[in-house]
Amino acid sequence: MGLLIVVVTLIGGAVLSAQSSINGTISRNIGLLETVFFTFASGTLILAVLINFFGSGHLLDLLHAPKLQLSAVFMGFGYLFLSTLAVNKLGVTPANLTAIVGQIVAGFIIDATGLFGGEFIEFSWQRAVSLVLMLAALALIFSEKHDEAQSATLSK
Repeated sequence: MGLLIVVVTLIGGAVLSAQSSINGTISRNIGLLETVFFTFASGTLILAVLINFFGSGHLLDLLHAPKLQLSAVFMGFGYLFLSTLAVNKLGVTPANLTAIVGQIVAGFIIDATGLFGGEFIEFSWQRAVSLVLMLAALALIFSEKHDEAQSATLSK
């Protein structure tokens, strides 16, 4: 089961990159807010059908959920909005890698503190090295983008 989860998560990451690219393209045609609305509205319709046939019947329990847990809705909107915006400004790879590094940093903090009721996972030297490597990857991606911009400016 462990390997299957890893493979499914990798596929989810690939789908997320495709979605970012497609949303970036759509937003240039219909607008940023309209794209985010379309994504959430169509997702809502699909989920409504899935909940109707496969749901556990506990949707109204949201009314009793702690307010902090409900704030995840705004975080999801913020992520989709900012990733769509960033793809148009940075490109798919830099935008997604930047988001991933942000997710990893936040994940390390959440794990190390048990924030939001999560499991406590100690910040280890392996995690520190992985963070340094990801930051190096981010620096390389942005230095390449900077080099391309300078080349384009010089050729004009």
